[in-house]
Amino acid sequence: MKLGAFSVSLNVKDIQASQSFYEHLGFHVFGGDIAQKWLILKNENCIIGLFQGMFEKNILTFNPGWSEDAENLDAFTDIRDIQKHLKANGIGMLTEADEATEGPAHFVIEDPDGNRILFDQHR
Repeated sequence: MKLGAFSVSLNVKDIQASQSFYEHLGFHVFGGDIAQKWLILKNENCIIGLFQGMFEKNILTFNPGWSEDAENLDAFTDIRDIQKHLKANGIGMLTEADEATEGPAHFVIEDPDGNRILFDQHR
């Protein structure tokens, strides 16, 4: 099962202060829109999303179909197949992707400690 690019999505209080902090750690802005209060930062193959006021907790994120450079992958496991596999193995869904569709979709699960994991396919 190929999960795609991995990132940590952080719920931040002050996106400008967080941007400055992570830039001092060697990250650079890779995407996003600070006016909308979200940025994607990258340092080599490490990716961090900064999100102000969009969700309550930090989230682990997988992007099936994307590389760490946000480039489309030729071969990947479709999000609906990942969801079916997880459900067949007893993993409960907080939100679900519509398995009757194709293309972009997402779902959310939670690990045993309450950490949310977002699977977000953009293509």
